[in-house]
Amino acid sequence: MKGIRFVLAAAALVALGGTTLVAAHAATSTLTVTLNAENGSGETGTAVLTQESGDVKVVVTIKNAPAGPQPMHIHAGTCANLNPTPAYPLTSVSNGASTTTVKGVTIDDLLAKPYAINVHKSTSDLGTYVACGDIKAS
Repeated sequence: MKGIRFVLAAAALVALGGTTLVAAHAATSTLTVTLNAENGSGETGTAVLTQESGDVKVVVTIKNAPAGPQPMHIHAGTCANLNPTPAYPLTSVSNGASTTTVKGVTIDDLLAKPYAINVHKSTSDLGTYVACGDIKAS
């Protein structure tokens, strides 16, 4: 009888330990990325990333942005060393705002290696970045 109680107690401890282990690795549900001005643009803002099932919703707000569309992407790398090929397209910023749902990715995927969000000056001047922010845990 004591042996059965011991086994049951051990099983309960293992179950509790497993629960604690899972909770310690909970997925990131939201993350705010600060977008800093580049090339003297004066454009600053935030990108709020929210996990929605297997997708990430990206809501961008930029101060001092022009009315016209400004293409925006998530790139591999950092603002200081950006891979020029976009990893994930985002909806262009228009009147200082943009909302995009990036399918099939998680915030934790974006935190696993360096990624950055960058904003281009315009559709006719993609070579000039006006704002950028590294995606990193705060």
